[in-house]
Amino acid sequence: MVIGIDLDGVVFDSENVFRTYEEIYDIEELNGNNLIDRSEPKHSRRYNWTEEQTKVFRDKYYLEISKVSPLMAGFETVYKKLIEEGHTFVVITARGGWIPEMKDDAIRIFEEKGLSFDKYYWHTSDKLNAYITEKVDVMIDDDYKVIEHLSKNKVKTLYFRDANLKKLEENEYVKEVNNWGDIYRYIKNR
Repeated sequence: MVIGIDLDGVVFDSENVFRTYEEIYDIEELNGNNLIDRSEPKHSRRYNWTEEQTKVFRDKYYLEISKVSPLMAGFETVYKKLIEEGHTFVVITARGGWIPEMKDDAIRIFEEKGLSFDKYYWHTSDKLNAYITEKVDVMIDDDYKVIEHLSKNKVKTLYFRDANLKKLEENEYVKEVNNWGDIYRYIKNR
């Protein structure tokens, strides 16, 4: 099976770190309560920050967040089991777009951990084209907008949903997972 994976919120536990830094920035530096929708996965939709405030946050915190975000619990174990079973992984991520060094940081971590993937699509906002090109069997992502777009195009997806994020109705193209054990069970049962 060819498995497409996003990095942030799927391989790296960066979304929890992002939310922590976003709250600190919003409260301490913007002196306010600009939270508008806690169920949104990205700060651009979660807060009513101006473009300039968003740019300041991105420039100040993105790379630091990348460096301190651990791998998701269970990822390494499940990844190694699936590789041993003959599955392949294609990374399809927006990482490396705003801050190119975030891509380099991910590569460094993968090298340190001895992790490698069959193909990489960096700075990719439309994941559908990569999915089709690589003949991916299932895509794992944590952004409900990505999941909605892919599933509307008849792409099988695993929605790696954090408890705070928007719930989607499951169907033949959308299955919710909350950890790498759920992902392992889904792939073993296919």
